[in-house]
Amino acid sequence: MKLRIAVFAALAVLPATALRPVSGQQPPVAVEPGAAMLARVTLQAKGSTPLTVSSPAFANGADIPFENTQYKGNVFPGLSWSAGPAGTKSYVVVMQDPDAMRNGAPILHWTMFNVPATVTKLDAAMTAPPAGAQYGPNIRGTNMAYMGPHTPAGPKHRYHLQIFALDAVLALDATATYDALTSAMKDHVLASGELVGLGSAPPAP
Repeated sequence: MKLRIAVFAALAVLPATALRPVSGQQPPVAVEPGAAMLARVTLQAKGSTPLTVSSPAFANGADIPFENTQYKGNVFPGLSWSAGPAGTKSYVVVMQDPDAMRNGAPILHWTMFNVPATVTKLDAAMTAPPAGAQYGPNIRGTNMAYMGPHTPAGPKHRYHLQIFALDAVLALDATATYDALTSAMKDHVLASGELVGLGSAPPAP
């Protein structure tokens, strides 16, 4: 009995990091370095009511399954959102990682634009845009499909899947780069919303 009490007493004074599983990953850093450059921050919506965004693969603030990352499968997790306000003519999706910066901006993982106003759901394992929509730019180039997380070792990263309801349909020649895309969206955002998932590096073998 005395030995058991001594063991519990020793554990009580250990730092929290010593009790963390070896394969566990640290939570995200307190402040996202690129938070001020997220699309939802730089593209203010005309309305105050946000869109509600969800995924069948993970809850807001929860871990993104490895199947939906570049480490395993890179399968699109699925996404749905509440309908935009009156006057909505299209939706734009922007996925960014503001915990990692590239060329002075959050890493741009994926965009899709001209999603028809009648579409408020993208199916899991989607391999092509819905009719009328088109893939936009990411850090690899233009017209790029879903590029899931590839979180490095260290703290987890936050991935913002942002939805924008626009009062316009964008011209194809205005979406070749992220800057061109956001410039075309400016002053056309009626409402926006987001789902944030956490990405991790693969557990240690």
